[in-house]
Amino acid sequence: GLCDFLYFDSLGLQEAFKYLTDPRGRLFGLDISEYMQKVAWKVHLLQGSVECIPLPDHCIDRVFHSNCHLYWPDMATATAELIAVHRTCCCCIALMLATCDLGFLHHGVEQGFFKGVTVEPEPYMQALRAVGFLGISMEDLMDEGKSFQVIYATSPPPSTTETQNS
Repeated sequence: GLCDFLYFDSLGLQEAFKYLTDPRGRLFGLDISEYMQKVAWKVHLLQGSVECIPLPDHCIDRVFHSNCHLYWPDMATATAELIAVHRTCCCCIALMLATCDLGFLHHGVEQGFFKGVTVEPEPYMQALRAVGFLGISMEDLMDEGKSFQVIYATSPPPSTTETQNS
């Protein structure tokens, strides 16, 4: 169906473009890097940070990112902004998927990388709950013999007031 997507992993945008089935749907990327602005194509790549996504509220159906939350300096502001851009309507569920490779991240911590960064998913999942995301869960998956984790969350359905004002 017609969906608008926000993808935080600029390197995966080209792959994500293949799954945009309705030609009227849009794929937005958000990256803080000016370099990625220059190399991305076929997507609406926005330059900005998650704390202030340069899109109007309630305009995105799906949000995807991979390990990005590790680097968000203000988790509360970032998750509040994520839920703000999610579309709330009766006809679709606004979904947020975050992937990570905890094995890789734990190995990085052991090697001295990720200093000052919390690699555990629980604080991120708690921040999602705190701003109103629902159905928050994490699942272990495999792809080509490689294990990774996916955090799922959905935005709440529209309130009765929002539905009446539409």
